[in-house]
Amino acid sequence: MNSKTTHKPRPMIDLLVSIVIPSLILMKLSGDEHLGAAGGLVAALSFPLAWGLFELIKYRKFNFIALLGLVSVLLTGGIGLFELDTKWLAIKEAAIPAIIGIAVLVSTFTPYPLVKALLFNPEVMDIEKINQKLREHNATQAFEARLLKATYLVACSFAFSATMNYILAKWLVTSPAGTAEFNEQLGELTLYSYPMIALPSMVMMLGVFYYLWCTIRDLTGLKLEEVMASKK
Repeated sequence: MNSKTTHKPRPMIDLLVSIVIPSLILMKLSGDEHLGAAGGLVAALSFPLAWGLFELIKYRKFNFIALLGLVSVLLTGGIGLFELDTKWLAIKEAAIPAIIGIAVLVSTFTPYPLVKALLFNPEVMDIEKINQKLREHNATQAFEARLLKATYLVACSFAFSATMNYILAKWLVTSPAGTAEFNEQLGELTLYSYPMIALPSMVMMLGVFYYLWCTIRDLTGLKLEEVMASKK
């Protein structure tokens, strides 16, 4: 009923289900004496796939990022099960953040820029109060210009992620798909991608949010507690 509004982020569960458990299965249970290469791959990918489908179905809310995550898992499974060249894994790893970055840029030509949806939205900030202060200070146009700069910074963070994903995949995954060694290296890729790619990308996104907050403070004179959305 109210699942759309009561959904709260669960980063520790997301980390456990999407990264830790699949990585351990790929690295420890992919040998012939356990699940085998194909069985280990299917078992590992079933966790993030099932969790992503659960989130989408339970909260019945279209999420572009979550959808790409599901597509990424399915593509990884296809590459492993059909024993495709590992170059496709590196391309896939780079393609997902690249698509998001391109979508962020393209959205600036629409009435619904993704940066506004990600950072400048009513769930995070008191949009009505901010817009009112911007009008009072005749700073609406200046704010839109800085918001566009924030959009470019977000796109750059995804470009960084795409580049690092490609480099890490080419460096770590060198064994043929369909082998236990491939699964083990895929597990290492999944495990290492978090501290080496996800965390730096998160820091960059926090930097963009700080830039946006400084912009609002400079143009409106509002303090942080006045800008943040109050919980109803």
